[in-house]
Amino acid sequence: MTQIDIIGVPLDLGASRRGVDMGPYAVRAAGLRNQLLALGHAVTDHGNLSVADRGTFPPNAHGNDFLPTIAAVCGELCARVESSVNDRHFPVVLGGDHSLAAGSVAGAARAMRPRGESLGLLWVDAHGDINTPETSPSGNVHGMPVAHLLGHGDPRLMFTDGAAVRAEHTALVGIRDLDAGERAHVREYGVHVFTMHDIDRRGLASVMDEALALVTAGTSGLWVSYDVDAQDPVHAPGVGTPVSGGFSWREGHLIMEMVADSGRLVGLDVVEVNPILDVSNRTAELAVGLVASALGKRIL
Repeated sequence: MTQIDIIGVPLDLGASRRGVDMGPYAVRAAGLRNQLLALGHAVTDHGNLSVADRGTFPPNAHGNDFLPTIAAVCGELCARVESSVNDRHFPVVLGGDHSLAAGSVAGAARAMRPRGESLGLLWVDAHGDINTPETSPSGNVHGMPVAHLLGHGDPRLMFTDGAAVRAEHTALVGIRDLDAGERAHVREYGVHVFTMHDIDRRGLASVMDEALALVTAGTSGLWVSYDVDAQDPVHAPGVGTPVSGGFSWREGHLIMEMVADSGRLVGLDVVEVNPILDVSNRTAELAVGLVASALGKRIL
């Protein structure tokens, strides 16, 4: 039995489209707690972090205007995740937009360092999220957390001494939409990237075997940050930045089943569920299933 800590982060300040702040509510309503209890886990839902409503900002606020507020939220999330991992619990972070991962991943890394342990990162996403404020075309912070976890960008979005994760321990899977600056950063920083082209040619299981080997070699644990827009929009209509050509329903579950089989998972994010754009809460239900697969649910 695992003690699971659910932490909601109703954050939509890092994205252009409204609605992902309601993601944690939608995922809970889709039955997350009951699914995890049915798997034999103990579950404590710690509710949501307090996040300023976007309507309280000036009407022309955008992009980097929200960075100080996002940084404050990420700092609190970092402390919450650090405490959970220190207690040997398993944090499940519900987003909200993907900028929150600057805090969640850093919190796990910060908890592990005093033990002499390092963290691997599996980033499952249609996008690279590896811009910095200087390279981002939009200024949207949800496109920046990977760069900041690697130690590049605005210091306000960094919560560890040095990089939270090392590039050689970081793998991006499912990528199919990169900005020009992100392409340059991928090469400069040296992270491992597996695009949908790689997956189409090699097959998902082969790619996941390699990705998991890379992020677990020389590390003591693995964090998964899963953006549901990694799925094809046919299966996940409720996302703010859909990109065609993503994972099928089963492929998403295979990723999480293989993560579970690794035995190295210490926590995860599931982000970018947007109920406003969803159809009958299908995307939130998919998110619940993905978390369950990562925590031991099997067909047989």
